[in-house]
Amino acid sequence: MSVITKHLSKKTAHNLALSTAGAVILIDQFTKNWARDNFAGGHTDVIGSWLRVTYTRNPGAAFTSFTGSGRLIGIVGIAVVAFLLYVLSRSSRQVDVLALGLILGGALGNLSDRVFRGAGFLDGAVVDWIDWWFIPTFNVADASLNIGVALLLLTMVVVGITHD
Repeated sequence: MSVITKHLSKKTAHNLALSTAGAVILIDQFTKNWARDNFAGGHTDVIGSWLRVTYTRNPGAAFTSFTGSGRLIGIVGIAVVAFLLYVLSRSSRQVDVLALGLILGGALGNLSDRVFRGAGFLDGAVVDWIDWWFIPTFNVADASLNIGVALLLLTMVVVGITHD
């Protein structure tokens, strides 16, 4: 049985998803605080201008869109987390559970910025710090979200091919 088709017990699936999400949140928040403490005044080149560490705060959504809509984005984030928890309660395929755990961790990592990095309800800005020359500045939570979505899409393609 391959990793793509292996099913887990509900308890194991639950533990894998929450452990993955928890690890993402811890790493995300640790690295955001590290970036804030060390790079708030500018940036540091890691590999020339190709890869930099740059501390920025994004009050909007991806690519700084919807700036000033932090509360609405936060409410949507809460709804997404609730939906992910519902989907996870019905998932048992190992790769899906892992991918959903990555997405949940990423969503909670950025949502926690909205909750804890502002003065009022859901008005905090998301901390971004990885500045790769061709991608807007992002963070571990963003990377986790993208990897989780890519993993789900790849799995859908592979499972679709193997079942034809």
